[in-house]
Amino acid sequence: MPPDVHIHATEAEASRAAADYFLRRLAAKPDLVLGLPTGRTPRELYRELVRRHRAGQADFGRVKTFNIDEYCGLGATDAGSFRRFMREEFFDHVNVPAENIHFPRAVADDAVEDSRLYEESIAAAGGIDLMILGVGIDGHLGFNMPGSPLDSRTRLVQINEATRAENRSFFPPGSEVPTHAVTMGLGTLMDSRSCMVLAFGARKAPVLAGALQGPVTADLPASLVQQHPDTVVFLDRAAAAELRRRDTRSRTAGMAQPFST
Repeated sequence: MPPDVHIHATEAEASRAAADYFLRRLAAKPDLVLGLPTGRTPRELYRELVRRHRAGQADFGRVKTFNIDEYCGLGATDAGSFRRFMREEFFDHVNVPAENIHFPRAVADDAVEDSRLYEESIAAAGGIDLMILGVGIDGHLGFNMPGSPLDSRTRLVQINEATRAENRSFFPPGSEVPTHAVTMGLGTLMDSRSCMVLAFGARKAPVLAGALQGPVTADLPASLVQQHPDTVVFLDRAAAAELRRRDTRSRTAGMAQPFST
């Protein structure tokens, strides 16, 4: 079944709709097991979920979280680390118990064993109920760069230069973006029971067209979401600009035509 695509006029509107969807899932299963991303794309979603929590509309007290990736060589408080990002953007503002928060232990020398243990911890939690995914400018998911095996599991990866350049703004001036990270593999991501995909902005339009309506290929990791049985996609108008009507279900908010023709 093709992904269920929801298109909204702006990133803010799409993020609010994504939060609505998330909260319906949380109400149905208060002990959700989540796969969580970092970066610019999910930032507004996290802020909206924080607002809903403060308004008494979201209780995260039974939720378990597994972050998708982490840079090698950074401590939990280091600028640019995903643990710091998640704390500042989300965890410090909601009631997820500290013992329910999980990150890959991104130590290059121990990456093989640590990656195996991370997979085991996900399985011990019952698997991921809802995987939230942002789409990179080249179609990467997590740090699964183009060419990543479609059945890959959590592992040590080298980050390509384009992605390092994209992420440089998260680091202090003069500091280097790490060259390696530990990431859930594409197979791990697709093992989730449901996926929620977010993408915003005109720069994402070409990759979204390929990911949602082109062939499934390792050269475009995000295309794998087409094969997931339960995927919902939230886009703004700019990111959806190059989509066509064919092959994709759509629910459109505030737009006369869901896709260009």
